[in-house]
Amino acid sequence: MLKNEKLLASIKAMPEDEFDNIDVLLERIVILEKIEKAEKDIVDGKVFSTDEAKEKLAK
Repeated sequence: MLKNEKLLASIKAMPEDEFDNIDVLLERIVILEKIEKAEKDIVDGKVFSTDEAKEKLAK
C-alpha cells in the first residue's frame, strides 16, 4: 500500500494542468505502487541476476 506522504508529494508535484485528467493521476498512483513493490522486493532479496533473468526469458 502506498504511503500517504509519497502520494501527497506526488500530487503536489503535478503540474496544475494535469489535474484536469484523472487518468494522469491514476497512472501516477499505479507507477508509485509498482516502484514501492520493486523496492520491497529488492530489500527482501526477490531479485534475479542478469544471467538468471536471461535463462527464465529463454524458456
